[in-house]
Amino acid sequence: MLERKTTEYEKAVLIGIITREQPEEKVNEYLDELEFLTYTAGGEVVGRFVQRIDVPNPKTFIGSGKLEEVQAFVKKEEVGSVIFDDELSPVQQRNIEKQLRCKIIDRTGLILDIFAQRATTSYARTQVELAQYEYLLPRLTGLWTHLERQRGGIGMRGPGETEIETDRRIVRDRISLLKKKLAKIDKQMETQRGNRGSLVRVALVGYTNVGKSTLMNVVSKSEVFAENKLFATLDTTVRKVVLGNLPFLLSDTVGFIRKLPTQLVESFKSTLDEVREADLLLHVVDISHPNFEEHIDSVNQILAEIDCAEKETLMVFNKIDLYEAEPLEEDDLITERTSRHYSIDEWRATWMQRMSGDAIFISALNKENLDEFRKRVYQRVRDIHVTRFPYNNFLYPENLDAYSQ
Repeated sequence: MLERKTTEYEKAVLIGIITREQPEEKVNEYLDELEFLTYTAGGEVVGRFVQRIDVPNPKTFIGSGKLEEVQAFVKKEEVGSVIFDDELSPVQQRNIEKQLRCKIIDRTGLILDIFAQRATTSYARTQVELAQYEYLLPRLTGLWTHLERQRGGIGMRGPGETEIETDRRIVRDRISLLKKKLAKIDKQMETQRGNRGSLVRVALVGYTNVGKSTLMNVVSKSEVFAENKLFATLDTTVRKVVLGNLPFLLSDTVGFIRKLPTQLVESFKSTLDEVREADLLLHVVDISHPNFEEHIDSVNQILAEIDCAEKETLMVFNKIDLYEAEPLEEDDLITERTSRHYSIDEWRATWMQRMSGDAIFISALNKENLDEFRKRVYQRVRDIHVTRFPYNNFLYPENLDAYSQ
């Protein structure tokens, strides 16, 4: 159930809706991200469909006319999957599947599929499998309609139970078993975290594909898997880092994303214990992304869900080598510049002012401004360490430069 090997790209169509809460510009941005998710999962997007609608159709999500349009395209292009940007109800998914006669996947199902591909350790596979079963449970009827028939035969007369009910019971039992297995692993990991001693703990957090693993590799001189795809890292990686002669633990965590499935937030809460127990968060942001401010809000929202919103945080704006401000033409009718027209220096001033000086701009890939990054992290870690162990104050100079003299 967990692994799906793809030997060639599968044709896919994306579908999104424009509503009062979700304007056209926002829908196009979400579909761009959905296309990247599809590519990560092993698909090739051959078409997009967008419909303006006040309220999603309770039976088919989109209108009947748009659905017929999609049906004609799917048949002509021999499309294997139709992917919706929002989560579908089991009824919607079943009805659409009957008409289009191909795989119907929503955003949640797609992200779960990617997590299943990326899970390598037993812990990650267990977490993903739990999330998959919780997503699957209300959709059993759509997957196995032939199981709705009543069992018959010797010993099976009377009230009995339908096969679909049997399958639901099997899935519930599996969910219960996986939760017990995770609880056991959590205790083991809690013991491991306790055995790390009293070193200061620093955790990298941020949106998916912002360069956390690349930064981890540069700072800790390790070889954490990094790739230009979403959710390249699922398992938390912890490395001991020494700046000057000051040691601390640095952990790389799973990336966040907008509309993150509830099942995954629940399943991966134990993995995010590394974030909960961290003394300092390094919030890594891809400044080259046109909507990085929304990414920051999404990460902050998830941090709030796991009770980490108030933790000490250093904003790390990565990929400055890829950032390009949009130029303003003389004949533009824009009455006021938007944030997309800011230069790096202007962003630096804005964020330095807003975050009380707690922001650093780097390129982990090209190793730009990493000396300043190390100094800033050293200062933060030192402050935490001295507070915790005031009698060790003389061991660690206030500035990392002291070690290079």
